[in-house]
Amino acid sequence: MYLIKLAVFDMAGTVVNEDNVVYKTLRKSINKHGFRVRLDYVLKHGAGKEKHTAIRDIIKAVQGIPDEELASTIFVFFKNELERAYAEMEVSSYEGVEELLSFLRERGVKLALNTGYDRNTAQLLLNKMNWKRGQHYDLLITSDDVVLGRPNPDMIFEAMNFFGIEDPALVLKAGDSIIDIEEGKNAKCGITVGVTTGAHTFQQLQSAEPTYVLKHLLHIKEIPGLNQLPIS
Repeated sequence: MYLIKLAVFDMAGTVVNEDNVVYKTLRKSINKHGFRVRLDYVLKHGAGKEKHTAIRDIIKAVQGIPDEELASTIFVFFKNELERAYAEMEVSSYEGVEELLSFLRERGVKLALNTGYDRNTAQLLLNKMNWKRGQHYDLLITSDDVVLGRPNPDMIFEAMNFFGIEDPALVLKAGDSIIDIEEGKNAKCGITVGVTTGAHTFQQLQSAEPTYVLKHLLHIKEIPGLNQLPIS
């Protein structure tokens, strides 16, 4: 039987449905600077990462060598394009996600959102969904809050420290990309979950060997033990 005190959820593609606009914008930004990469290539090499790191890694994958100056130039272009795209689009959570969050919070599970976005972008998404800290989630951890991004476990450790949780076996990490799963495993989380609503397919997520691969985040309620947590 699982005992979970903290659930750490990735944002875009996991709890936030933004139609992959970040990776579409990432692809557009990279291709505007002389490349011709496909969206699946961007997802393969950049999904879940801090976005400057994602750009650098995609360039390195194409050229075989990194180009820090070009990566920085593309990153500035990307941030402007993404801000414009988000300002114009509707953003929502996936059906049933808010129900899941309430289910967990009613049972005393703390909820942290973590993301490879910077804090301003992450907060913009939350504002568009009208999500409030203390109502929908308990903590937001972004790439701005740590030195080392995913797959390093620092964002999870930040959340654990905030809530005074010392044992990572009491933590569930869920996300839509391989790097989310690697982050959770590197933190030694008790449960790691991949969801197929975002960047990676079932087969891609399964290759990272998480505890579970689910079609939808809501199915976390069906994990044995979690569905028996007492209401606090």
